[in-house]
Amino acid sequence: MDIKKSIEELIEKIKNDRQLQKSFMEDPIATVEKLLGIDLPEEQLRQIADGVKAKISLDKLGILFKK
Repeated sequence: MDIKKSIEELIEKIKNDRQLQKSFMEDPIATVEKLLGIDLPEEQLRQIADGVKAKISLDKLGILFKK
């Protein structure tokens, strides 16, 4: 599994769907597991969820600084 590719795909899905955003904010690990559709160890799911959170946060900061 290419974790970086998975993170990028998840970011696109989450950024474009308000319900997924809400779900991710409430329970990021369960949301990641659901979106991936595969059973992974919790530590891997946590790493992916943390990667998604970090990337989304960086994207938000970039938007703020462009204004």
